[in-house]
Amino acid sequence: MPETDPACIQEEALPLSGPASLDPLIERIGDSRYVLLGEASHGTAEYYQVRDVLTRRLIEEKGFSFVAVEGDWPDCQAVHCSLVGAPDVPKDPGEVLAGFDRWPTWMWANTDVAAFTRWLRRHNESLPTERRVGFFGLDVYSLWESLHAVLDHLRVHDPDRVEHAVEAYRCFEPYAEDPQSYALATRLTPEGCEPQVVELLTELRRRAAETAMLDGSLAEFAARQNAEVLAGADRYYRAMIGSGPESWNIRDHHMADTLDRLMDHHGPGAKAVVWEHNTHVGDARATDMADAGMVNVGQLVRERHAAEGVVLVGFGSYSGTVIAADSWGDTPRVMDVPPARPGSVEDLLHQALPDAQALFVFPHAARQGPIIADRPHWRHQERDHRAIGVVYRPERERWGNYVPTLLDGRYDAFCYLDRTSALTPLRAIPARGEEEQTWPVGV
Repeated sequence: MPETDPACIQEEALPLSGPASLDPLIERIGDSRYVLLGEASHGTAEYYQVRDVLTRRLIEEKGFSFVAVEGDWPDCQAVHCSLVGAPDVPKDPGEVLAGFDRWPTWMWANTDVAAFTRWLRRHNESLPTERRVGFFGLDVYSLWESLHAVLDHLRVHDPDRVEHAVEAYRCFEPYAEDPQSYALATRLTPEGCEPQVVELLTELRRRAAETAMLDGSLAEFAARQNAEVLAGADRYYRAMIGSGPESWNIRDHHMADTLDRLMDHHGPGAKAVVWEHNTHVGDARATDMADAGMVNVGQLVRERHAAEGVVLVGFGSYSGTVIAADSWGDTPRVMDVPPARPGSVEDLLHQALPDAQALFVFPHAARQGPIIADRPHWRHQERDHRAIGVVYRPERERWGNYVPTLLDGRYDAFCYLDRTSALTPLRAIPARGEEEQTWPVGV
């Protein structure tokens, strides 16, 4: 790989020191309708804090409609209800976040997300109901929670259709709300509970479409979305027992499809901010994920909505601390993040910008045409790029935790924070062990 002159990096680095320092990125975003903000781990405070500051500006200055995160639909809907002042829910969204109980809870039940959601609640109080900014979960894991939500909704709003939901519940019931047990059982009955789920989903799609023409009800949209989660989770858990990219692709297609449904629900002028891990946000085509047959949300959003404006923002750091667990479901702890692997993106930036916080906004031409790995500019060179999940073992970094990346093909901008620190959970976290991990570990 050609030598990189540190002066080249230093010339392109923009100081990242506060809200005003994000002006070049705000200018780059312009009228884009999709802004996807990554993170190199699920347990680093500074990533959340920069996303918070940028998202506040997008909401206040550019009228963004909602924040969509790598979280479960039912849990995030509860936060949303608090943010928009729905009746009979806590006024403090931090109280709702503290009630999250699906491992890894610290991803959203932490002091930084609590601070952002409290600000968003205050912001919304000054707006008419129809313009209040939402908060929604894109992920696919909440099979049983979504099933219970569908049952509860139908019992109140459409009792004649409860029976089909009950049939789906009876199919899943023997697995005692254990997705791994369900996944293993599908080795003997490959279709699993798919027929019951598809029948339920078909009914709820029809009902949601009929109701949307009348009042655009969020309650009906949420019922349909919970049914979509059931269908996605059923496919995901059945695919999880096999090797290969299928389960990953099911999950990311589900998240991209959910984002599309949210945009449709919010209307033609809607704008979305997405908070997810770099491995979901950064375009998979600029990594070795593509060689493995994997797609991700960033790639899908670019392919579907490039004409409407899509900006992907990655994050990275050289060293520090992070909150993560030794294995899936274990109690998390604060861990030291060792200096980045020699020759990696993070190492390169550290050598040029020690102890710095910097923003890089890549030229539009950087992502036009074919990606060429041997161009001399540092942004065009394939380098390892660190990815820390909810499961992390620092001593194993020499074998894993890095994704070969062409930086300016993967992102439109990059936030480099030389040394970072661990998130602070809202409460003590008990160990749980329900879902199996996905690749990269736990992201």
